[in-house]
Amino acid sequence: MKDLKKFTLAELSVLTQSKLIGDAEHCIAGVDALESASSQEASFLANPKYRPALLQSKAGVICIDSNTPIEEGKNYLVSDDPSLAFQKIVTLILSSQHHHTGFHGVHPTAVIHPDATIGTDVHIGPYVVIDQGARIGDHTILSAHVSVGPGVTIGTHCLIHPHVTIRERCMIGNHVILQPGAVIGSCGFGYLTNAQGKHSKLDQLGIVIIEDDVEIGANTTIDRARFKCTRIRQGSKIDNLVQIGHNVEVGLDNIIVSQTGIAGSSKTGRNVVLGGQAGVVGHVEIADGAMIATRGGISKSLNQPGKYAGAPVMGLADYNRQQVHLRKITEYVKQIESLEKRLQALEKQEIK
Repeated sequence: MKDLKKFTLAELSVLTQSKLIGDAEHCIAGVDALESASSQEASFLANPKYRPALLQSKAGVICIDSNTPIEEGKNYLVSDDPSLAFQKIVTLILSSQHHHTGFHGVHPTAVIHPDATIGTDVHIGPYVVIDQGARIGDHTILSAHVSVGPGVTIGTHCLIHPHVTIRERCMIGNHVILQPGAVIGSCGFGYLTNAQGKHSKLDQLGIVIIEDDVEIGANTTIDRARFKCTRIRQGSKIDNLVQIGHNVEVGLDNIIVSQTGIAGSSKTGRNVVLGGQAGVVGHVEIADGAMIATRGGISKSLNQPGKYAGAPVMGLADYNRQQVHLRKITEYVKQIESLEKRLQALEKQEIK
């Protein structure tokens, strides 16, 4: 294993576009949290509540913003986004050890149909299968046990992790990341039920289109459309264990968190956020900028941006008020019982 890269603070200042306060010649060779970083490691402060840890930290440099008070004797890299600056340092230092595959070129166990087209500088790992008519773009990595179906198109600079399945005719854009176990183009869940209650399968003959700069999490499944396409638009990021049904359209730059399910033919706008375990019924639309809290249930279209919570969802402010009332439900029941007893006593007095 190669040694970690080392950078002077002067170099890191330029590479992260940060203002340096401290010793420009001090060298950094690693990264760690504030409380455990050594004098040769970088760290960062993104939340003021961790300032006590900053004061005690032995980190060789700390990424901060311009509002953070500095302490003499420490080195700082000051920027508008210390978390981003720190991430650049992480990438710079650890990139020498972070290899997506140790295999280069085409592994001898890979099975590639003679009609497939493979671009330049493509790495194909052990036991990869690339079927008839598939096209793999330049500088793409296919890790071990990836299955690429007939007629699939994969763009340039993609990273396909182990055990990913991309079924027939699906289209993957450029700079796409598919995490281990993702399934692209599985059959949509569609059946016809007859008068006797027997189910017959509806053939799903459409495709999935994943646009540029999308990341799909581990074991996430995206169903192919019945006859058109399921589409994940550019820049969207989908977490692990998400289910996206047939004919769904995920909008630009969405964030979809783990265990969320989106039923068939629903459509999300731009910059929509779906929290963990959110559920979306079929055939609804979600407006640009809508943010759905964890376990939110969307049962009808949302036409306005904003924050929503609950099942079915409501405005976040209304949901929070409702939760306050629910926490006091025992107190309310006791009050009602007391009022009922007083009312009964008054009614008895009137009868007399």
